[in-house]
Amino acid sequence: MKSTIKKYTSTLGGVLISLGITSVVGLILLLFYFYVYLPSATNHGETITVPSVEGLNISELEDFLVKRNLRYEVNDSSYTDDYPPLTVLRQFPAAGAKVKENRVIYISINRVTPPTVPLPNLVDGSLINAEAVLRGNELKRGRIQLVRGPFLNLVKEMRFEGEKIAPGTRIPKGSIIDLLVEDGGSNTVPAPDVRGYTLEDAKIPIFGSNLNLGEIHVVGDTTGREAIVVLKQKPPAYQNIKVGDVVELWVGKKGTPVPEEEEEELDEIDNQD
Repeated sequence: MKSTIKKYTSTLGGVLISLGITSVVGLILLLFYFYVYLPSATNHGETITVPSVEGLNISELEDFLVKRNLRYEVNDSSYTDDYPPLTVLRQFPAAGAKVKENRVIYISINRVTPPTVPLPNLVDGSLINAEAVLRGNELKRGRIQLVRGPFLNLVKEMRFEGEKIAPGTRIPKGSIIDLLVEDGGSNTVPAPDVRGYTLEDAKIPIFGSNLNLGEIHVVGDTTGREAIVVLKQKPPAYQNIKVGDVVELWVGKKGTPVPEEEEEELDEIDNQD
């Protein structure tokens, strides 16, 4: 009887020892899988910083991204005349993001051919209005030709690539439209007051008065987010000047003083006038 119990106890102990060893080995293998093999197989914890690809041509993109273990896919296209055709305009994820190797970078590229837009009707409207309407339709105002007429700056005709063009005609975005406008029966106009305007806003009354934009002087530090505005202008506001004359501007942050030498130069020129 004692022999039987001893044998049974010995067998049970062996089983328990075997189970213990098996459990320990299994646990070791499990830990090895999750903390050694799996991270190695999936590059766990290893990331790549997404580079900026905006501004690159699509022909350069393949090699550029392959060297960084990344891929790309075109998912959108739009048009701007600020960049050459097939240039990357936008990307996702953004530059600086952390991603896994072989991640796809989705890009939007600049179209080869610009989309077309209908030409708005500018005839019998003011030149200032024409400037704003063209800009709102992603078109550009080109040369202004004066024709005799009683109304100053009244648009009488629109031209595209040297030919008269009718309202509603579809033309590529970014096209330049030349305008024929009446001279108002006078060869002089008062210089518009553009002090305090941003440069883009100042162009509207300057061009609308059949004047041209002259030299632009940058005054002081223009970095940062604060708006850059016109601080000085020459000729001064409301002075009668010839149609087609230039308006010279001094721009900088609001409240920035114009340097003394420029003030003196202005006074000297004004006295000569």
